Amino acid sequence: MRGPGAAIVKGFLSLGPRFLPFADAATPELPMGRLLRLSLFQVTVGMAIVLLIGTLNRVMIVELSVPSWIVACMLALPLIFAPLRALIGFRSDQHRSVLGWRRVPYIWFGTLLQFGGFAIMPFALLILSGDTTGPIWVGQAAAGLAFLLVGAGLHTVQTIGLALATDLAPERARPRVVALLCAALVVGMAASALVFGLLLRHFTEVRLIQVVQGAALTTMVLNCAALWKQEPRSARMTTTAARTRFVDAWSAFAGVDQTRRRLVATALGTAGFSMQDILLEPYGGKILHLPVGATTALTALLALGGGAGLLLAARRLARGADPHRVAGFGALVGVVAFACVIFSAPLETGPLFGLGVALIGFGGGLFAHGTLTASMALAKPEDRGLALGAWSAAQATAAGLAVAFSGVINDVGSSLAMAGAFGEAVASPVTGYTFVYAIEIVLLLATLVAIGPLVRPRSDLRSAQPSQLAPVVAGFNLEG
Repeated sequence: MRGPGAAIVKGFLSLGPRFLPFADAATPELPMGRLLRLSLFQVTVGMAIVLLIGTLNRVMIVELSVPSWIVACMLALPLIFAPLRALIGFRSDQHRSVLGWRRVPYIWFGTLLQFGGFAIMPFALLILSGDTTGPIWVGQAAAGLAFLLVGAGLHTVQTIGLALATDLAPERARPRVVALLCAALVVGMAASALVFGLLLRHFTEVRLIQVVQGAALTTMVLNCAALWKQEPRSARMTTTAARTRFVDAWSAFAGVDQTRRRLVATALGTAGFSMQDILLEPYGGKILHLPVGATTALTALLALGGGAGLLLAARRLARGADPHRVAGFGALVGVVAFACVIFSAPLETGPLFGLGVALIGFGGGLFAHGTLTASMALAKPEDRGLALGAWSAAQATAAGLAVAFSGVINDVGSSLAMAGAFGEAVASPVTGYTFVYAIEIVLLLATLVAIGPLVRPRSDLRSAQPSQLAPVVAGFNLEG
């Protein structure tokens, strides 16, 4: 290659991993092409989340005129499987496939569950909307089954996919691999939101069927590509060694390295960052009177902040920072972020609100990366599925419950405030939102209390050898 093209390529090559995001996540054991292909399972998970919580939520209420309480129940059904992630991960640790695989069968059957749920979902929703001569309970039952299948498949695929990534990635590269997988989830959510919005801009029932079943096909194709030649086959999986019971494995796992405290901190922090998920845009429009375009841009601002948090966390962790310390710093950033959001209303300033939103994403990225990396680094080879499943269960359950309760707290708080229960000074709709954001600050402060004892003291950092500092080391700032 000659001319300007060769100069451009040479320039990019000269940048090196330092300036190219996630370029340093690749290793000889897990090259970049294989790693990017593996991350496709996170793209399908992000697509499913957007389709369920965003696109179908609006379509069912607005276009199909489904009652809000039914929509809320349907969206809550996938949450049933969140606490079972630990059991799913444990079963993948213990699985002895005739073909010599542990993780692949679980990801494959999780993909089939997602595909089946998406395949029947649009028809079930049309029946649920009353656009049929049959009984309405058929639509309710079919829609419930569809959401259950998608939820079960989503939780299975993500839990086992993370365990497989931990198996494949060498210890020194896991912080950067975590960052890339989290970024793939964000990319999947952002791209899916854009594509679904464009395709359903002119809504028709036929178009809804095409979009949802297209998501089913895309899920199958991408997950199969992600699985292809990833997990090596091992003859030892076909042995008839004694199996460990889940209760015994959980007791051994939960009794080591303050595991319970780590899971509690994960749940508290996730709840603290998640309660705002359905409230930021209404807050910006209703309280700060921002235009539709500005409130829509909040999602992008949140994603940009999250991406910056992931990149910084990956960089600090790769240099030996303690993942618990990184997570704690993320929770501290979240406290500042929600304070900015709260004070943006009385000060009537949109820029302060935008800063708060960006900091929420930034702190959430740091916290998620730190807690996930800690779980991966401290998991033993024989119980990685259980460890990642426990982290996923704590995170998913806390996020789902937080989102559900945030709406209730906002509505009740606003109603009581408007009725004068708290005095005339706070008789405003903003009071309900303030209650939610204040609770999030309290949860994040509780997270700092829970995560503090997990952080290694500075003396450990000084006395440790360089080889001991690869995945998890001490220091109470992001510099390690």
